[in-house]
Amino acid sequence: MPAAQALRWDPAAVQALLDLPFPELLFQAQTIHRQYHDPAEIELATLLSVKTGGCPEDCGYCPQSVHYDTGVTAGKLMAVAEVRAAAERAREAGATRFCMGAAWRAPKDRDVEAVAELVRAVKEVGLEACATLGMLEEGHARTLRDAGLDYYNHNLDSSPDFYGNIISTRDYQDRLATLERVRNAGLSVCCGGIVGMGESRRQRAELIAQLANLMPDYPESVPINNLVKVEGTPLADQPDLDPLEFVRTIAAARVTMPRARVRLSAGRQQMDDAVQALCFVAGASSIFYGEKLLTTGNPDVARDRELLRRLGLKSRAG
Repeated sequence: MPAAQALRWDPAAVQALLDLPFPELLFQAQTIHRQYHDPAEIELATLLSVKTGGCPEDCGYCPQSVHYDTGVTAGKLMAVAEVRAAAERAREAGATRFCMGAAWRAPKDRDVEAVAELVRAVKEVGLEACATLGMLEEGHARTLRDAGLDYYNHNLDSSPDFYGNIISTRDYQDRLATLERVRNAGLSVCCGGIVGMGESRRQRAELIAQLANLMPDYPESVPINNLVKVEGTPLADQPDLDPLEFVRTIAAARVTMPRARVRLSAGRQQMDDAVQALCFVAGASSIFYGEKLLTTGNPDVARDRELLRRLGLKSRAG
């Protein structure tokens, strides 16, 4: 960021938000949420792993890394017909956005061309299309855009100073460079992080500030993930994050990025209904919907529908 560019949110200001009394923080977040969003509307998104396992990265939370024995078997990229059928099922279940994840460090040209075919299939079904494929080289984002991709997901994962505790096979600037290529191609950005990996509240504030200060604007979509502990990964025994701290993080994301669609993402299976309800009050306006998030479980469709019904929430129309 150029020295002359003023920060939208200083990390200290974000931490001051997180330090507020819980009712005050939720009041601020809900007030801002109502200014920019329908508080009774939730976007339903589905995430499909189109290429599972075999990733050379060493992200300490990820069961798809080749560095850890987690029982995940490496597979090939799914066929177009399989992905189209999955997108049709997602649409019939009420989803409006279909996200595809592939366990690559950085896709090759031929991989991007193959995923472009999957994007075209999803768009033919009538859903928004999102992909997360790892780091992109020059031209890759434009190829995906030309195929009809709406969003590219590339999470920052953590604050810059905590990042080295989680991954050593790429640095923070690699992530920022991919986000810049996505923006330059005219794609919408889906970018968030993971909490509960052992970071401090200050480091959570720094992650939110980093997202809020991305240039030229903060992401259109901000997934906030609660660590899913997987046996065999270095973070398998990480102590649980206080659920109210997770809600605080959702609220801080809403206050600092008011127009963004803040997504309640991985880790929902471990949350009870009351915590999820508090996340919606705090400004979450999107959930991943379906049985799996890549290789880990997710609340099933029937449970999600029943929770939304009990809360009087409606799904966003496509």
